Amino acid sequence: MAQALRPSRPRVTITRALPQAIEARMAELFDAVIRTDDRPMDQAALAAAMADTDVFVPTVTDRIDAELIHAAPERLRLIANYGNGIGHIDLKAARERGIVVTNTPGVLTEDTADMAMALILAAPRRLVEGDKLLRSGQWTGWSPTGMRGHRIGGRKLGILGLGRIGQAVAMRARAFGLQIHYHGRHRVPEVLEAQLGATFHADLDAMLAAIDILTIHTPHTATTAGLIDARRLDLLGPDGWLINTARGEIIDPEALVTALVTGRIAGAGLDVYVNEPAVDPRLIALENVVLLPHLGSATFEGREAMGLKVIANIRSWSDGHRPPDQVLEGWL
Repeated sequence: MAQALRPSRPRVTITRALPQAIEARMAELFDAVIRTDDRPMDQAALAAAMADTDVFVPTVTDRIDAELIHAAPERLRLIANYGNGIGHIDLKAARERGIVVTNTPGVLTEDTADMAMALILAAPRRLVEGDKLLRSGQWTGWSPTGMRGHRIGGRKLGILGLGRIGQAVAMRARAFGLQIHYHGRHRVPEVLEAQLGATFHADLDAMLAAIDILTIHTPHTATTAGLIDARRLDLLGPDGWLINTARGEIIDPEALVTALVTGRIAGAGLDVYVNEPAVDPRLIALENVVLLPHLGSATFEGREAMGLKVIANIRSWSDGHRPPDQVLEGWL
């Protein structure tokens, strides 16, 4: 029975335009439905696309909720997500329907860590403000008090989630003289703590009160949504900086704006937002925030590697095996 549900050349429907080499390879291997329109699908279009396919390949811009999943026909057996984060997919509903869900872990580690480190540098040192000043023609030259920022060497960096990306950030941050602290569901082995010079905090609040910069590297789940709220931003304090390259939903958006406007935190560097691509205009108006358009994985190498992961997962599933990147129970 299981084998009969897995055709050797499955119909694979892709929701966004992918790198050309990936689309070409999918067309060779599968009955691939490739979109030429790169705008995000609305829920009606997603439902229509899911209605006639064996494998569905969404991205972070697609909300694959319980209603969509329960309405999908029996033919749909695999959701092969193009990306690591899966907060946009209702995993419980997928499991109830017996639909396998995969993602693309590992291939974006270095790219996302580079972006987080760039924001850790850019926000306190006011790099974007400096660029704007020069381009405006209003720069009058060097002065002893002009465009002063804050030194990061010697400061305490708190990493929320010391997984692959968090560890890669820690390695970079150590080279810049930052002291590494971390909080997560599990403590990493002592040998890794020693290698990273990392101090574990079992209590998130205690870590926030002890650090100067917080960088977020935990997935968006029901337990992490709104995790960084007004109270926790106050713990970070008026000299604290917040960096987020994970998911916008992990931070309470109203609390963040209020903290930045009132000076309850010093500033932020953000690459992700609630309700992307809409960005709160109050954030855009602030000078103590560096804002990027979700660039964490935006490298030629990373995006192609994501596509190769998707292909490997589909081929493994089609051959009757468990896909190498199947999302398991621990994600719920």
